[in-house]
Amino acid sequence: MLKLFSWRRSSLHTLSPDSGIPSFRLSPLSLLYISRFLSQFTSKCLSEDIYDPPFSPASNTQNPNKKTQKKKKKNKDQAQLDCKKTQEFPLKSDLPFDFRYSYSETNPSVEPIGFREPPKFSPFGPGRLDRKWTGTCAPAEQLVDLEKVVEERNKVLGEPLSDEEVAELVERYRHSDCSRQMNLGKGGVTHNMLEDIYNHWKRAEAVRIKCLGVPTLDMDNVCFHLEDKSGGKIIYRQINILLLYRGRNYDLKNRPAIPLMLWRPYAPIYPKLVKNVADGLTFEETKEMRNRGLNSPPLMKLSRNGVYVYVVHKVREAFEIEEVVRLDCSHVGANDCKKIGAKLRDLVPCVPILVKDEQLILWRGKKDPTQNSSSLMELTTPLMPS
Repeated sequence: MLKLFSWRRSSLHTLSPDSGIPSFRLSPLSLLYISRFLSQFTSKCLSEDIYDPPFSPASNTQNPNKKTQKKKKKNKDQAQLDCKKTQEFPLKSDLPFDFRYSYSETNPSVEPIGFREPPKFSPFGPGRLDRKWTGTCAPAEQLVDLEKVVEERNKVLGEPLSDEEVAELVERYRHSDCSRQMNLGKGGVTHNMLEDIYNHWKRAEAVRIKCLGVPTLDMDNVCFHLEDKSGGKIIYRQINILLLYRGRNYDLKNRPAIPLMLWRPYAPIYPKLVKNVADGLTFEETKEMRNRGLNSPPLMKLSRNGVYVYVVHKVREAFEIEEVVRLDCSHVGANDCKKIGAKLRDLVPCVPILVKDEQLILWRGKKDPTQNSSSLMELTTPLMPS
């Protein structure tokens, strides 16, 4: 053992008092630090490179992925520069309709009474579109010949599909696990949704659209705006599931340019949905109608983001017997409850007289005696033989 650790005994050698120098003893740690310092000092002096180890920067061979990352970043930067060069602002679009945030959930005939933000702030960005933003839409400035638009759309659609072709497309895209699916929510047919449809049409002939929420009250309106704004055709409709076909002669390079909305604009202020006194009634009568509706059992209980396809039909049937109907919207939300009341007012038609605690009270209005007499005449007159 002494032979093995002889080096340690020599390093810890003490000086004799006869030499005239005071004796001291070095610890193992101090010797270790001194040896490291000397080795580093000698390596620096002898080496020609200033940045020699252990203080040299890391070489590229240690991380080979850095080169590939730099190349990817350069490619992305070049792609962005190319896109900026190709996009010349302001963008010009030849689409014949006015640009709105939502096409199916807004009524152009109803003018707002105020705005929550100045109309000068365009959601398309400053100077990015050749159309002026009015607060609700960006109207088309040039007059468009509708006949030519219809002819061009018919050319893109081509000949109508046969039953076998329709069945094949339906079987391919109608299932819930379809990768080419879009969800249509309470915003309805929005402007940016058109760009998503064209992106799906790059690699698929049809798009599966699942509709939920308030727009499902009027599915005919949703189908009309999808076909009118995108230029496609709906080949399948099952309750709230739609298939939108792009056409036989669809060309990706010649598709219309759609400028994107950079943010969602604030909704303008519209007149109140519920008046203090309903038209055709006095204050006491409206109060009595409201109390009767609150105490009556609910006709339906609506769920949040549900499918409201049959609500209009059931409300019309209920108004044939009852004068006031209550809809339970406790899980829908106050904002959606008001939207449902506004849609039912135009579709049924009826008069919303109360929206309280997410309960919607509807009054059928005063019936005209001429309508009742005409309906009775139709029932009593016998059918003529053909």
